[in-house]
Amino acid sequence: MSGRVTAVSSNGEYSFTKPNRDSIRLLTGLGVEGDVHAGVTVKHRSRMAQDPTRPNLRQVHLMHEELFDEVGEAGYRVTPGDLGENITTRGIDLLALPTGTLLRIGGTAVLEVTGLRNPCLQIDAFRSGLLKRVVGRDEEGRVVRKAGIMSVVREDGVVRPGDPIAVELPAEPFRPLERV
Repeated sequence: MSGRVTAVSSNGEYSFTKPNRDSIRLLTGLGVEGDVHAGVTVKHRSRMAQDPTRPNLRQVHLMHEELFDEVGEAGYRVTPGDLGENITTRGIDLLALPTGTLLRIGGTAVLEVTGLRNPCLQIDAFRSGLLKRVVGRDEEGRVVRKAGIMSVVREDGVVRPGDPIAVELPAEPFRPLERV
């Protein structure tokens, strides 16, 4: 299984959207260099309020560009970085990956998948009604989160649009993604 990077984004200030960049540098154990969510401990405001000493399992946010196609069919224009992701991908079913999957990006960067992004009300502030398109329920009534996945940096590297992504699954039994 493989795919590619279509865009990279970062922001040094708390903001819902992140501007696109020519490249981002991933730092082992920290996240995206210069990004407000980089760090060993949690940086997401709501999680810092709960316990600022918890490990940061949300260092790098990845989102599949196919989601933009899906919500576009419902009339929502969304482009890379709009929903706060650091890496926009194409060709990989990110939501189907198990916890612990390694993503080898470009020449040296390696991310470890930690879980699902938990979509928040800021998505509706960005585009009214969009939250219902990125979170819902399946036929059994289980919550389905589509707003991408979270990861931690295992190996440094520079990531650019067009870089290949190789997927390395963990040993079985696979653990399904849960919100982090």
